Amino acid sequence: MASIRKRLWQSGGETKTAWVADYSDQAGKRHLKTFTTKKAADVWLVAARGEVARGVHTPENSSITIAAAAKLWIERGELESLERSTLKQYRNHVDLHIAPLIGAEKLARLSTPMVESFRDAMLKKGTRAMARKVLASLKGILGEAQRRGLVAQNAALPVRVDAKKREAAKLAVGRDVPSKEEAKALIAGAGGRWRAFFIAAIFTGMRASELRGLTWEDVDFERIVIRVRQRANLWGDIGAPKSAASDREIPMSPMVVNALKEWRLACPRLRPVNIEEQARLWLVFPNGAGKVESHANITNRGFTPLQLTTGVVDDAGKAKYGLHALRHFFASWAIERGFSPKRLQSLLGHSSIQMTFDRYGHLFPSPEDDHAKFAAGEAALVG
Repeated sequence: MASIRKRLWQSGGETKTAWVADYSDQAGKRHLKTFTTKKAADVWLVAARGEVARGVHTPENSSITIAAAAKLWIERGELESLERSTLKQYRNHVDLHIAPLIGAEKLARLSTPMVESFRDAMLKKGTRAMARKVLASLKGILGEAQRRGLVAQNAALPVRVDAKKREAAKLAVGRDVPSKEEAKALIAGAGGRWRAFFIAAIFTGMRASELRGLTWEDVDFERIVIRVRQRANLWGDIGAPKSAASDREIPMSPMVVNALKEWRLACPRLRPVNIEEQARLWLVFPNGAGKVESHANITNRGFTPLQLTTGVVDDAGKAKYGLHALRHFFASWAIERGFSPKRLQSLLGHSSIQMTFDRYGHLFPSPEDDHAKFAAGEAALVG
């Protein structure tokens, strides 16, 4: 039976007063919590009894801090062999944002309004995108704690960082996506070790990490397809693709086939560790030693100079695009060539059709285009 009782004691010749909430949790264990006023005790006990009834109460005296829960979450990620870049991002979220702002708070005291305040603090000190990512990490921390029985509910689940309209700006040709004229200039200007790379990037839509991790074993000249089965992270480690949907086959256009066959003759081979072994072809786009080429080198030594020499620059005369813009170009080109949304999803390795529509939906034919098609079909049928 939950109750509140008055406690009196002497200190320094004065009578002190406190109010003690006496209750049992959902497991039947008795707990005491002290307050300076009866009103505060009453309000807290009503809330606590509701949590106990719903089975979501966590006593403060058995609760760990958010910082301690974050440590358990990171350790879980290490046990699950998450990619180094992912773990680094999680640690940054904890060390730079979560721990300084709410790390000392106990899980039992954390409420949804407190998470709302944390979200607002993140929005004041950084971008909405960063606030959204850090909030996702906090939800992950609390979810792990809940699975371990350290907290009965995830107070962060209802909290969101909504995107502003300007954040969801549509991709624009000439700003985010190279125009066809710019793509032609890049293809014509690419030479040497970079020619095959940029032709493959433009006509396969592969992510830069997938191109960096592509092996000759996964280039099937007989079936004329590229199998995407792995990728290279920022540290040059080879691992699984971004998602299950990223494991896919992409048809090769004639230009891609010819460029890769020509490049294969000059492609650096992986140098052997044992002197008795011979160098062998491994990666399609390696560095000079046959190992994984860094993303920075491809950008700084390949793509940026290519844009400068071909005039694909902004108003300040700087290189206009990042490597991911070539993936956007492939998507827009495939749409123009009549590929369906579902097929484009497969080619890009998106985990859902919604992801494809969210990014490229505005590039698909409009109803006006459908009317033109109907009119042309009607004319062809009846004259």
